Amino acid sequence: MTGSSGHLYVALVHYPVYNKTGRVIASAVSNLDLHDISRAAKTFGVHAFYVVTPLNDQQALVKRIVSHWIHGVGAAYNPDRKAALELIRLSASFEDALCDIAENDGASPVTVVTDAHPGPDTVGCEAVAGILRAGKSVLLTFGTAWGLTHGFIEQADMVLDPIVGLTSYNHLSVRSAVAIMLDRVRALQRSLGFRV
Repeated sequence: MTGSSGHLYVALVHYPVYNKTGRVIASAVSNLDLHDISRAAKTFGVHAFYVVTPLNDQQALVKRIVSHWIHGVGAAYNPDRKAALELIRLSASFEDALCDIAENDGASPVTVVTDAHPGPDTVGCEAVAGILRAGKSVLLTFGTAWGLTHGFIEQADMVLDPIVGLTSYNHLSVRSAVAIMLDRVRALQRSLGFRV
């Protein structure tokens, strides 16, 4: 590998998202999302994984799960799981996550959101790899429930092309979507000769 790159971050946003009827809600945190996304994040060299929820009970749930695996019995039982869940950062809002990254990196990250629906101005993973190659940090953002609100998406710096399958079925779990996108971005970086 010939060069280093900017930091890649992941955010899983639970508000503002849509429910099945199109209402804006704060969705519940899934234990599976915490485990599987943190494992993918660790595998692909993500700098931190932000779990964004404004709900106090959901924040308490995240803290309890993470504490079990990085401080409690789970830490000794499964050190690999501990290493993955140590990447989790809890944020009450997306803005808090951005501020945390800016404080750590000395600059705000480029915000890249994902959407299951195609749009006129979406970009491919090549754009993300190029930003990282330029030494800038990227916050790759995923929504829960039925997706990020249009207003949230419009505020992002970039929107990624959706993942397209071979059928009309379009209901990937967010855990699967994160793993696919991380693999695509990192594969492009490797092809350019850049290390994480």
